[in-house]
Order: sequence, then structure tokens, then C-alpha cells
Amino acid sequence: MAEPTTVHAALRATAGRHPDRPFLCVLPETAAIYGIAAGEIPYAAMLAGVEAQEAAYRRAGIGAGHRVGLLLENRPAFFRHWFALNALGASVVPINPDLRSAELEYLVGHSEMCAAVVLPNRIADIVAAAAANGRAIPVVGPDEALPPVTDPREPDAAAGRDTECALLYTSGTTGKPKGCVLTNTYYLNSGRWYATVGGLVQLRPGVERMLTPLPLFHMNAMATSTMAMLMSGGCLTVLDRFHPKTWWASVREAQATIVHYLGVMPPMLMGAPEQPSDRDHHVVFGFGAGVDAKLHGAFEKRFGFPLIEAWAMTETGGGVVVVANEEPRRLGMACFGRPDADTEYRIVRDDGSDCAVEEPGELLVRRAGPDPRHGFFREYLKDPQATEEAWAGGWFHTGDVVRRDAEGFLYFVDRKKNVIRRSGENIAAVEVESVLLQHPQVAAAACAAAPDAVRGDEVFACIVARTKPADAAARQALAADIVTHCLGRLAYYKAPGYVAFLDALPVTATQKIQRGTLKQVVLDLLQDPDVVDTRPMKSRRS
Repeated sequence: MAEPTTVHAALRATAGRHPDRPFLCVLPETAAIYGIAAGEIPYAAMLAGVEAQEAAYRRAGIGAGHRVGLLLENRPAFFRHWFALNALGASVVPINPDLRSAELEYLVGHSEMCAAVVLPNRIADIVAAAAANGRAIPVVGPDEALPPVTDPREPDAAAGRDTECALLYTSGTTGKPKGCVLTNTYYLNSGRWYATVGGLVQLRPGVERMLTPLPLFHMNAMATSTMAMLMSGGCLTVLDRFHPKTWWASVREAQATIVHYLGVMPPMLMGAPEQPSDRDHHVVFGFGAGVDAKLHGAFEKRFGFPLIEAWAMTETGGGVVVVANEEPRRLGMACFGRPDADTEYRIVRDDGSDCAVEEPGELLVRRAGPDPRHGFFREYLKDPQATEEAWAGGWFHTGDVVRRDAEGFLYFVDRKKNVIRRSGENIAAVEVESVLLQHPQVAAAACAAAPDAVRGDEVFACIVARTKPADAAARQALAADIVTHCLGRLAYYKAPGYVAFLDALPVTATQKIQRGTLKQVVLDLLQDPDVVDTRPMKSRRS
């Protein structure tokens, strides 16, 4: 049987082989939140819905090269519209529902979407965003017929591997979000990688039931989870979001054998009191990234399954994935595995020279073989300069700082732009932030480098306190307590040398810290008399 060349063809092939197997499972809790029906949707039923939707899009003039925005959260309707548009050679632009006016105006304008399918309560927002760009596009709810578009096109009868499937936007932590153009190959390769990687990540065809709380407007849920189940005949359960209190009930009700996680999830689950039912589930493994190294082993011991740490990016997709799917996994060391035979990589210094073993540097990757970009994003939309800069020298520059041990295992250190270099020591901002967040009075925290005439950089901590200090004395006392907390958990040089209490941190729509903005905030705050100078508290201890 020929390999499918589009996402829609993959659905059609699996539905043909296994029409009665469930593709999606909608739990009652999710159904109640969304106001939709609970239950399982078999592959054949999904295909029938997709074909009806495809016909409706044909009548509206949707065809080759069109882009259609989808603001549908994690609902089954997302899949129906995505697969139907893919069948016509059109692309989808998944929209984060947390975006507001300025962000929507940018995304709608930059993507040049010709129409949008959104939740009824957000139709006016997308219409306004299009109007701000001097355009009027049809915007309808998920169950409404799309009126004819102004630029009707014929479906792409030759749609295949190189056809654009989706346009996903990066989080924009250092500037305007970049639109990553992703092809059918990107998605098919992601599913094929997951289905065949092996080791501790074994997918049994037609058996696995995967549960994810991650959003469909990100590549993890849309490419990795969805395509893995689609191409192996498994069942996918997509929650509206992560609910710590009902997580294990959802795991059991979904009969999940695989769960996907983010690093923030294990600490919340470990924070709950131990229960006799902690191992009452069918989970074989969890797949994700960013678990707190100190909790990794304890989580596995308590809940009885491994958390498989992996590394990938929106840009790399399944073209290059590094995963700790073989023992030993180096628990508690931020290890994300050893690159496989399909991956070529380098770890480089700022001058482009190769780092020594155990020396941190930026990770560069490419696909082994004749096409180094196979499975990666095709380009940053309308930004050829950024695309070429990312691929400078024939290597994709990840912006992640990692180190390599003598056996070739890789360990995550930080994002390149988040490293604070103090007196020759590289300090990972995320490491300090993780410790700060363990203080009972810290609701949110972000760290950046403040210039220091002697040490080069000093650690500057921006903190949102659970109860904001009322005056200078209270600020001094709380800052001292927080730094003392850090000094008991980190090397002295990693503790904050400055502490500022803010009402809110600069974050993106997906709640990631805007590192570029943070750097300027810190420079401005250095002149603020309310900033607490805690440098005298930092001294080398025996």
C-alpha cells in the first residue's frame, strides 16, 4: 500500500483499515465545559464528517493555497475542519484563544487568511482584526456554512508532501511571532517518528490511548499527538486544559496508556497528598519536556511510569527529535537523551567553534542524509532573512544551550538568550526562577541579567508576590527572605543580586516570559529606588 502524502490521505487510509476503531474520545468533563457531546468518535465517522465539510468548503470556493484561521480550542470540530481543508490543498492557521486585539490584528494580517472558523463569541474579534488590516473576510462558527470567499480557487488535485498544511506561530518571546510554514511532510514525519522510535516509547498499533491537555494550536498536540494516533490507529483524548484536581480521574476514564505533559504538571501532581489509587491507571509512559530534575525520579516512583523527556521545536518537527527513550535516562540531570542516526548535531561557542565535552554551548541540528531540512519547517512566512539566519552555515540554530557528556548524552541548560554570565559562571535563568517559585510568597518570577561593572552580569529577579509588600521595610524583609531561600538551594552566585516586586510580568499570550521585553524592564528598574539591592547577601561559602 502506498504511503499517504497528505494528512487527509492518512486519515482516509486508517479509516479504511479500521473504520470502527475510536479516533477521538471526548470525556464528560470536557464535553460539559465545551457544551458538546461526550463519547468516542470512530475513524469512519470522523472521515464522513470531514468529507461533508470538504464539500461545503468547495462550494465556498476554498482551494489551493488558501489559508483559513481556526479558533476552536481543543474541540473535535478542529480536526473536522483541518482535515477537510487539507483535502483541498488549503492550509490552516490555528489561533490561540487567549490572543486579544493587537495580537489578532497581527496574526490575521500577517497570515493573509481568506476566512476563519471560530467560536461564536469570538467572531466579532476576528472580524475587527481583519477590518484593522483593511480587509473583510467571512468569519463563521464551526457548524455554519462559509459564504463564498472573494478569491475562489480550485482544489489542488496535486496536493502532496510539499503542500502547506498549516501555519503555526512561535510564541514570540523575543519579538513579533514568526509564522512557521509546515508541510504535509512535516506532519506525516512527526507521526511516523513517534510510531517507530521504539525503546521506552513503544506504540502498539490500534491499542494505544493517548491523553493530552496541551493546546491544538501548538505542534506537540497538533503534530506529535494527533499524527501518532492517526498513523497507528490509536485513540486520542484531548482535554480542554490541564486540571490538576481531576487529572487522574481523566486518565482513568480515558483508559489512557500514554499521557503528554509539560514541566509545570509534575510539581502540581506531586503536591497533592499521596493516595492508595496513585498507581490505579493503565499508563505505560508519559512524554514531554521540562520536568523538574529534582522531582523526576520521585514522580516515577510514586505513580509507577516513566516520564520520557524529549527535545524538539516547532521548527524541527519530526525532522530532528532527541528523546531519552533508552536506559539509562540519567534521571535528575535534565538529560533529554542521545541523538539518533537521523540526526546530525553540533554544540558551539559564540564564535561558532565546537565546544568540548561538558562545555555548554548552542545546539545546532540538521537531518542526516541528502536533505538536511527534511521534516523541518519550510520557512518563516515573509521573512527569508530570518529563515536563512536560522539555517546559517547549513545548520539550524536552535537557540538552546546544552552540554554533551563523554557518552554523547545531551543535557539542557537554558535558552541561549536566558543565560546570565556572572564572573565567568553561566547561570540559567530558568533554574533560578524554579527555585524562586518554591518560595511561599512568590506567585510568579522572571530573571534576567543586570549589567555589573565588576562581574559582567548580576542576577536580577522580577517577582510578583502573593501579597505585595506595603512599604520599603516590608520590601527589604521579603527580598531578604527570598534570597535566603535561594542561598539555601543554589550556589551563592546564582541567587538574585537585585529584587523588584512587580504587579505583573511581561508574558506572551501563551504565558511564556517575553525575554526581550524583560531585559529592557530590568534596565529601567535599575534606576528605581524601590528595587532592593541584595548583593551584600551574596558571598562565597566554604
